[in-house]
Order: sequence, then structure tokens, then C-alpha cells
Amino acid sequence: MQLHIHPSTLELGQSRWQNYLCLAADPFSQYAFHAALEESGSVGGDSGWQPLHLEIKDDGQPIALIPSYVKTNSWGEYVFDFEWANAYERYGLDYYPKLISAVPFTPCAGPRVLLAKDADLTKVLSFLSQQLPHMCAQLKLSSWHWLFAQEPDWKFAKAQSWHQRTGCQYHWYNHNYTQFEDFTAKLTSRKRKSIKKERRVIAEQGITFTWQQGQEISLQSLKEFYACYQSTYLKRRQQGYLTYEFFCALLTQMPDKLLLVTASNPSTPLAYALFFVDDKTLYGRYWGCLEEVEFLHFETCYYQGIDYCIANNIAHFDAGAQGEHKLARGFIPKTTHSYHYLAEKGFDSAIEQFCATEEEQITGYMQWAHTALPYKAQL
Repeated sequence: MQLHIHPSTLELGQSRWQNYLCLAADPFSQYAFHAALEESGSVGGDSGWQPLHLEIKDDGQPIALIPSYVKTNSWGEYVFDFEWANAYERYGLDYYPKLISAVPFTPCAGPRVLLAKDADLTKVLSFLSQQLPHMCAQLKLSSWHWLFAQEPDWKFAKAQSWHQRTGCQYHWYNHNYTQFEDFTAKLTSRKRKSIKKERRVIAEQGITFTWQQGQEISLQSLKEFYACYQSTYLKRRQQGYLTYEFFCALLTQMPDKLLLVTASNPSTPLAYALFFVDDKTLYGRYWGCLEEVEFLHFETCYYQGIDYCIANNIAHFDAGAQGEHKLARGFIPKTTHSYHYLAEKGFDSAIEQFCATEEEQITGYMQWAHTALPYKAQL
């Protein structure tokens, strides 16, 4: 078996990339998504993200592609390792650059190791584990990080000697609902009334919502959305990670994966939310508002997404990272797993203890979170 590295998504090309996955895979595994990041300047340059994709061949036959990026900071990853970087610095060691196998700025669990037909994941991961020390030494990398692994891969990853980190997100599930009221009927009376009140406050102000998917999304709407997207960062005196050109490229290359929700009052846009969608899941990703309105965020980003899932028979709604307030709105806590290899073995004991303590805290929190769910009975 051989390990090949590719410093550019564009160098690999679409046909070669897509051979590793079916076209129905999640939007963030697609060649078009990673190519748009690179072509738009959202990665590369001084962004802190440099493409370095790993390809594994067996007897010259490609068997796996692992989209990866060299990082010179820890921003935009959502599996926070700033404490690890600080520990390295205290000992006079360089934590950056490091290599992560992840989707930039996208904390969604999904396939990170893309397999050719009939490839064996166990074999691929065992070979990768053997190669990591050599690769890190050759490229002067401190570590490798596999972020937001999809659940079917967990048991294979655990067979390796990597550190496992556990996290928590909040997801909504469609139990064959035919209308929004079918969902709220599953909630306790108090929570049901709370959601009805939030939606009523928005409706009584005459705020309406439109859904545009794929080619229905106009460039003007995209420009207005992008202004909103940047505004959410500017409020924190930051700049959005993604460029306008990135979103334009997505609209051109993978329009069927995009859903834009616009909130207007009555015809003047107030807020936008951009979702991604595939056959099984709606992904809430980016939001911004031009005017602060009570409950507008919940309606635009959560309730409109639930409405869409019900109307289109979408089973699963991943509304983005963090946000404990999602519990009260019917989103269920879900575990995430990431895996980590550090070249400096002197840190292994401390990292192992860190991960164990973190997992214990997450497990305790998850147990509490399930007691805080608003459902009348366990779903």
C-alpha cells in the first residue's frame, strides 16, 4: 500500500474525487464543496487552512481518499484544542502546523475517510496508523486529527491507538409527522404553548417566510444573505470565514444542495438562513439578520427547518453546533466523536487523561440533557 498526498483539491479533479463516493453522499463530502473553498480563497493563502488530501492506493489501485488540511491555527474546527496548543508552547514545542481530516468551518459528522467500492476500512485505518509517524516527521506536523467522524466508523477508529474526544450536538428527528402540529403534540403542554407563542409573535408582526432551493435562489438574494452572514461576525468584531465567491460557486456547482430561507416584513428582507440538504438530512449552517426581532432566530433557523423536513419527508435535521436552547425546542442531544494522533509521545498520558475527563463530563451532561427534553414520553 502507498500513501500519496495532494496539495490541491483542483489537482485531484472531480471525476477522481467522486469515484470515492456516491453522488447521494452528504453535501460536504462532495468535490464541488471542497473545490469551491479553494477556488474562492476561503482556504489557502493566509486563511490558516491549506489543502493536503491523503490518498491511499493498494497495488496501484486507489482505495481511499481522506480530505485533509494543514492548519496553522485552531479556528473554524469546532473541536477545540487551544489547551493542547498552550501546553505545547509551555514546553517550547510547536503545535502548529498540524493536519486535520475535516470539512472546513463545518461541524457536521460525516464520512471523512472516503472509500472506493469494496475497500476495507479496517485495512485503510491500520495502514494510515502505521504511516502517521513518518508523515508527521517528514512534513514537520505535530499531530493528526480526524474530526466529526460518522457513527458507522467509530468502532473501526477505536481499534486504533488514537485518542478519542467526545462532544455533544442537538439534532431533530422526523417521526413521520405530516404537519408541525404533529410534532408539537408530542411535547408537554408547557413547551407546546411556548413554541406556539414564539411562532405567534412572529406571525402577528406580519413576518413571512419564503423557501428558495437550487436554481430558484437569485444572485440578489445571495448577496443579501451574504451581507447578513457577515453581520453576525461583525457584531463580534470578526470577519466571516467564507467569501461571497464561495457561495456563488456552490450555487453554480451544487445548487440542488442549497436551501435559502428568507424572512420578510412584509416584503422587505429581515433575515436569511442558508441550509444544505440531501436525501436524508437538512443541515442548518449560516444565518444573519438585518434587524433584531424577538424569536426571529428560532423561527428562521429552527421552526422553518422543521417545517421543511415535514413537508419534504426529510428524516433528520442537523441545526448546527452548540446551542443548549435547542433542547426546549425538541432537538435531541447527540454524541460526536473525533480521533487524534500526536507525534510527541510525551503528551500521550496527559492527553489521555484530558479526553477521559472530558468524556465523563459530556456523558454526565448528556444524561441531564435527556431529562430536560420537552417530550411527554421517550421517542
